[in-house]
Amino acid sequence: MSSFAIRDTFIPYNLPDISEEEVTAAADTVRSRWLAKGPRTLQFEKEFAEYVGAKHAVAMNSCTAALHVALLTQNLQPGDEVITTPMTFASSANTIVHAGGVPVFADIDYTTGCIDPAEIEKKITPRTRGIVPVHYSGQVCDLDRIYEIADRHGLFVSEDAAHALCSRYKGRLIGNRLHDTASYSFYATKNLATGDGGMLVTDKDEIAQRARVLSGQGMSQNAWNRYAKGGKWRYDICEFGYKYNMFDLQAALGLTQLHRLEEMQQARLKIAELYQREFAGIDACDPPVVPDYAEHCWHLYVLRIRPELLTIDRDRFIEELNARNVGTSVHFIPVHTMSIYQKTFGLKEGDYPMAEKHFERLISLPLYPSLPLEDAQYVVDAVRDIVETYHR
Repeated sequence: MSSFAIRDTFIPYNLPDISEEEVTAAADTVRSRWLAKGPRTLQFEKEFAEYVGAKHAVAMNSCTAALHVALLTQNLQPGDEVITTPMTFASSANTIVHAGGVPVFADIDYTTGCIDPAEIEKKITPRTRGIVPVHYSGQVCDLDRIYEIADRHGLFVSEDAAHALCSRYKGRLIGNRLHDTASYSFYATKNLATGDGGMLVTDKDEIAQRARVLSGQGMSQNAWNRYAKGGKWRYDICEFGYKYNMFDLQAALGLTQLHRLEEMQQARLKIAELYQREFAGIDACDPPVVPDYAEHCWHLYVLRIRPELLTIDRDRFIEELNARNVGTSVHFIPVHTMSIYQKTFGLKEGDYPMAEKHFERLISLPLYPSLPLEDAQYVVDAVRDIVETYHR
């Protein structure tokens, strides 16, 4: 007989870690009356570039914007193909379409959930122009193999690092060594949260310069300062740009969160270590496997269940967790199963079996710095109780 007792209060899937420092920074920004792009945004760009070890950082209002601009700097032509993974949020693929390209999917490495370099090779055609690898959940793609493929075929690499702030490849932060670009997300659930927001980083001067113009309505650089003393009112529109720039309220939060990042990461790591240790002892659970070349930043904790050992499927498992007051999510529904992609590109279920197998088994569990360890232990106990209740 199980001794598990359901708690009275619900454990949310995610909560942003907001301290009084962020509140003060936001209030100070409001009092300054500089709410749009301004000095805080420029400071955030500078400090973020220094943190990851990139030459340039361009702050934007979302990671989607950064991904889009990164692709626009590559001047895609109609029919150009860009390879990405189906195990991602739609923005990774949508932005390829918005930039004028054709998204081509390559299946995942089932061990990590990241795009499989061997599958990338299979998808290359004379029309292939680039690769958008996604550092899924904080796991890290095998960049040496991907960069080698790109170099051999003359392709660009635009890394989707939405989940990968603080992740490392062979000891170096993502963004510290770049083929072309990496794009980060500061959405409310991310390791660094500004409500929404993003950052494009690159070591290439020409990409950074064009990204600044494209993200600011195509205006000549420094037009943001045109209302300040000494600012120039005359500007030029030199590209058909977008309203993608970050503003100072976001940047004020971003700067504070960047200064607190190590503290928040240590809290994440303690929870992840507890999960890894506990779930390794439950036979119907597959905890994440981190490759030797990687350091996981634990943006997500993606647990896979083994339905063959249970009398319930993943969807029912989530319902059982909810009934035990544990919030969850699913990252992600594979993009190739979405109706617009099936209708437009002729894709269908069954095309990417590893991504689909991963999807059918995965559950994203609560993991955020303010989650008490006793609550994380309750999540483990709830999973164990469900496994014991529905074990074959």
